[in-house]
Amino acid sequence: MAYRGKLYRALNPVYAREPLSGYGAALHGGRFNPKGVPALYCCLSIMTAIREANQVGNLQPTTLVSYDADLERIFDTRDATALASEGMDAAALAASTWRDEMRASGEARTQSFARRLIGAGYCGLLVRSFAPGTREDDLNLVLWSWGNAPPSYLAPIDDEGRLSR
Repeated sequence: MAYRGKLYRALNPVYAREPLSGYGAALHGGRFNPKGVPALYCCLSIMTAIREANQVGNLQPTTLVSYDADLERIFDTRDATALASEGMDAAALAASTWRDEMRASGEARTQSFARRLIGAGYCGLLVRSFAPGTREDDLNLVLWSWGNAPPSYLAPIDDEGRLSR
């Protein structure tokens, strides 16, 4: 599938000056990116972005960044048939044990799934948010490949240069 439109991320202000780095995800690994693989965990709505960034405890200082996106080759996890063809299902995507799996074997099942999609040329995947308080229609778009031109165009909206100050 393709995605064209706005995306949102709620960032720790420490990282706000580099809204396209993917460094934190590469350093620690995430549900859908193994350690060493940069990723941007974007959301289709502002509220989902805030819930994603503040999953534990009280709301901490947060910088909200919006992006213009024109992306091709997005894997849609809402397609159960496509998901099954990759040996995955909705329960495997939602499993809260991915961190334990990563510690035990070096790579969680969802991270291996992401690695296969990256190898097949996908630049990202559309998946529901599993952050507390989200609903089934709260969606994330996890990107492994992005740049300044289609098929993986992603640009922060910063007309006034606020992120570079």
